[in-house]
Amino acid sequence: MKNPYRKINKAQLSLGDLVAIVSSCAKDSKETVAAVADLIATGRVAVCDHGIRKSLRLAT
Repeated sequence: MKNPYRKINKAQLSLGDLVAIVSSCAKDSKETVAAVADLIATGRVAVCDHGIRKSLRLAT
């Protein structure tokens, strides 16, 4: 059984690391995509460009 609760430190992670972490807690790939999309849509995930934090937006 996968652990649905995993503590993630607020370190700078790559997008690939984020997907791998979410995938390790999700049941399947559809749930992984939905969870990552929700993190981006709610603004809980941002990218850093030369130290400047930028929010991501999903296209519809």
